[in-house]
Amino acid sequence: MVRRWTKFPGQEEAVRLMNWNNSDPCFSLRVNTAKGFKRVDLVNRLEDLKVPYELSSCMDNFVRIHIGMLIVIQAGLLKDRICSVQDESAGLVVSVVDRQPGEKTLFMASCLRGQGTVMAIDINRGILRILKEACKLLNVTNVVTANHADLRLYAEKHNVKVDKVLLDASCSGTGVISKLPSSMLVKLAGILVYSTCFIDPEENEERITAFLLRHLEFVAHPIHACVPPDFVTDKVFFFSNPVKHSMDGSFAARLVRSSDYPY
Repeated sequence: MVRRWTKFPGQEEAVRLMNWNNSDPCFSLRVNTAKGFKRVDLVNRLEDLKVPYELSSCMDNFVRIHIGMLIVIQAGLLKDRICSVQDESAGLVVSVVDRQPGEKTLFMASCLRGQGTVMAIDINRGILRILKEACKLLNVTNVVTANHADLRLYAEKHNVKVDKVLLDASCSGTGVISKLPSSMLVKLAGILVYSTCFIDPEENEERITAFLLRHLEFVAHPIHACVPPDFVTDKVFFFSNPVKHSMDGSFAARLVRSSDYPY
C-alpha cells in the first residue's frame, strides 16, 4: 500500500495519508430518516448525553463525533434506531446515484421513503444476512430485497432493467467495471454508478475510461448537481480525499445509458 501511495499521489501526500490513518478516528452518525427522525433529534440527544459533536458540512443527515462513541452505544441511540454509524463518503456516493429523495443500500432505502425498491445482490450470504437484520432495525424491509447471487450469472439469467445501478466495487484491484453484468441491468436512460474505496487513478478514472471505450452505449454524466463542488474532480467524477476532507477516501463515476447500442 505504501508503494502504491508513493507512486500516486506522491511521497509527500503519502506521508500525509499515513499520518491521517494513524490518527484517532472520527465517527459519523447518519440520522434514520426512515423512522421519522431529523438531525435535530440526534443533536438534542447528543447534547443531553454531553457528547461533543459537529454538524456535517456536506451531508444534511450526518453528525460527526470525535469522542463519546461508547456513550452513544450505551445510551441506545443505535439500538433505538435513531441513527447508524456511516462514513460521510459513503453517503456522498449515494448522492451520486441520485440526490433526490451494506451502508449504501440502507441509506438509499431510507431516501426512497417507501416509494420504490432497492434490489441488493451479493454473493456473500453473510453480508446479506447482516443486511436483512439491519433492514428490520431501520424499518426498510418493505423497500429492500436481498438476492444471493453472482452478479455475472444473475444478469444473464434475469431479464431485469432498472432505473439506477450502484456497483460498489471491491477494493481489490480487479477492476470489475470492465465486465458486462452491471451494465446489462441498466435500462435506456438509466444510471450506472461505479464506486470504489480506492484513491489511485488506475482503479478509478482509468477503469472508467476503459469501460467507456468498450461500451459506447454509456456516457459519463457530470455530478455537479449531486455533491458539493469541493468533491468534484476535473473529469467531473466524485472523489473524497481523506486528508483534505477528513473522511474515508472514495471515488464514484455516474454513467448514463444513452442508447441501445449493441453489446
